[in-house]
Amino acid sequence: MSDDPATASPEGGRPDTRPLAGRIALVTGASRGIGAAVAIELARRGAHVVITARTEGGLEETDDTIRAGGGSATLLPLDIKDGSSLDALGPSVFQRFRRLDILVSNAGSLGQLTPAPHILPKDWDDVVAVNATATWRLIRSCGPLLQAADAGRAVFVSSAIVLHPTAYWGAYGATKAAQHHLVRSWAEETRTTRLRVNLVDPGPVATKMRRSAFPGEDASKLPKPADIAPRIADLCGPGETRHGEMIRVSPVPA
Repeated sequence: MSDDPATASPEGGRPDTRPLAGRIALVTGASRGIGAAVAIELARRGAHVVITARTEGGLEETDDTIRAGGGSATLLPLDIKDGSSLDALGPSVFQRFRRLDILVSNAGSLGQLTPAPHILPKDWDDVVAVNATATWRLIRSCGPLLQAADAGRAVFVSSAIVLHPTAYWGAYGATKAAQHHLVRSWAEETRTTRLRVNLVDPGPVATKMRRSAFPGEDASKLPKPADIAPRIADLCGPGETRHGEMIRVSPVPA
């Protein structure tokens, strides 16, 4: 890990009254798109954000934006498919900050859109590793810290496709359904604790993944990641009471 830890007060020594001041947040897939936008929004609200992704250059761009807005971040380049790195993530955060208050699991893989019989083993392994296995490892690694927090919040970026199986989307849909079931099971297990666990359906958003799935779509008509980031950040606040829900955050009507 690199860069500065969270600070107790903004410049000038005045108490930091931002709603997430003093809290530590971890955001995966934060080099671009929804992950970057959420990390920037959490930092704007006062959280110190640990941002992870494979692309260090993208993380640096996110960090530049966070710093320009008066926030702070720690950059942690890693491959979400690297099990040993994910297993060490929670302990590493604890060693550095002694706490973790917020987890936003955003990293995902679309894979190849193809008929189910044509899914290649390497493509199947990739989407399983990113969408399903990484979710389990994040819960296993970071769950104890989140449960120990006074208002732990975990948010997992999902998709409405888990409720509406669609032709050619079998690999993505199956692994997102696995994520969905695992997260909601964890939510049931923690229902009597202070932890709040939810999934979000961002709906159609102008991201690189969306362009890959719908190359002919006019992205200018879609919400930008920054448009939905505040709605996801709202789920990370101490006052959030929803638990075990799938919440649509897109401003576009269903």
